[in-house]
Formats: sequence, structure tokens, C-alpha cells
Amino acid sequence: MRCAFTRAVSPRLADCALTHIKRVPINVATATAQHGEYERALAEAGLEIIRLPELPRDPDGVFVEDTALLLEEHAIITRPGAASRAHETSSTEAGLSTRFRIHRVERGHLDGGDVLRIGKRLYVGLSTRTNIEGIEALAELTAPLGFCVVKTELRQCLHLKTGATFAGPDAAGTPVLLYHANSIDPRQFDGVQPIAVAVDEAAAANCVRAGDRLILPVGSPKTAETLRARGFDVVEVDVSELQKAEAGLTCMSLIDER
Repeated sequence: MRCAFTRAVSPRLADCALTHIKRVPINVATATAQHGEYERALAEAGLEIIRLPELPRDPDGVFVEDTALLLEEHAIITRPGAASRAHETSSTEAGLSTRFRIHRVERGHLDGGDVLRIGKRLYVGLSTRTNIEGIEALAELTAPLGFCVVKTELRQCLHLKTGATFAGPDAAGTPVLLYHANSIDPRQFDGVQPIAVAVDEAAAANCVRAGDRLILPVGSPKTAETLRARGFDVVEVDVSELQKAEAGLTCMSLIDER
């Protein structure tokens, strides 16, 4: 059975690291409830939910995507670019070690949110959290596993997957890349049809493919309509409180697609 690894919301979420947005009050109880709805959407899409060890003292701990990359039977443990998040990786490794062969990025910085997989290509965003040394280290780790790393340029976004995600094939079998034009130049990606999200729906560029469903954040009606017209089964989830912590939908899970 396919599964999704998640982690509970820390009571210190309001102290999260921020780069591109202003800090505003965060209601942790509301964020926790929304996280539960997110997990429920994944479960209803047919994924088993597996909670990683809790990290109540780590404000960003719920954003598990940045700490690892799952590639079939392999798990790549990353080196997050925010110093405050370095402690999270050992907890993620402990939670994944019984199911995956573990590899570790040993130099540079690499956030999982900057890695977008399309087939055997790993597009890696050069961002404030991921540097050239981290990209090179990932390339060395994954080449023997059959993956090709492609450095990708970003603009005006925290991570690559803030501005672009792989929606999967539409009803006609055409692989679709969702992207926001202010963040990503889609010409950097091969073998996909790029679809720009509505200009005022930037958050929709970060979607989660879960089983046969596509999960979008609430507040993206135009993008949802476009995707439904292409045959996607779209589910919308409210993560507005978590978005105050600069979160996207993909941030909160590691999905094992086997």
C-alpha cells in the first residue's frame, strides 16, 4: 500500500523560519486541525498515513518534505539550508530507516522542497535554502541509482516546488506541470505540458498528487476548474493557517509511491 509520512504540528509553529513573507500570528490549534484535514485527504486518496517521531521543540518539524527525498527503495536524507532545521533530519532518518535504504547528503545545503521529480529526472532549484554544493552532492548520490539531476533557476519563491509541481498525467495521458509564471520559467522542464496557474492563485502551483487524486489548496477555483476540465480528480484542502508559516501542500508529507 502506498503511504505518506507526516509529522505532528509543533506547539512552537509560530516561531518558524520565514524568508519571503512577513511574520503574522499563527493559531496553532487551527493549524493542527487543518493538518489533520490534510492527512485525511491523503488517506481518502488511498495512502496509509505514517507519523514520523514528533519534534515539539522544532517549529518547522511538520514540514517533513525538506528533510528527505524518497526514490523507490531509497531515502536521501538532506541538509536543510536553515540552521534551525538541522536537528530534524536525524528524526526523519529514524522514522524511515526500517523501510528504506538510507543515503545522506554530506555537504552543501539541500532542502527537499527544492527537488521536483519527473520520471528519472530530479529538477533541483537553486534557492536561499539549496546551494550548488548541495545540488552536486545530490547528483553524486543519485547517479548510481539511475537519476539525473538538473539545476533549475527560480525567482520570487522559497522553493522550486513553491512555484512548480508535477500534476501527473491528465485524462488524455499528457504529463502536466503546474507552475506560477512569476516564479518559474517552464522551459526548463522536459517532457511535460506546462499549465500556468491563475496569476492571483500562486499557491495552486504547489499541488500534491496522491493516488488518482490531485490535492490543491482552498482558494484556487480557477486553477481547479482548469484541471478538472483536463480530467483531474481535484480535492481542495484549507491550509490557510499553515500558509502563514510559508508552507505549501507538498511540504507536509513524504509520499512513498511504490
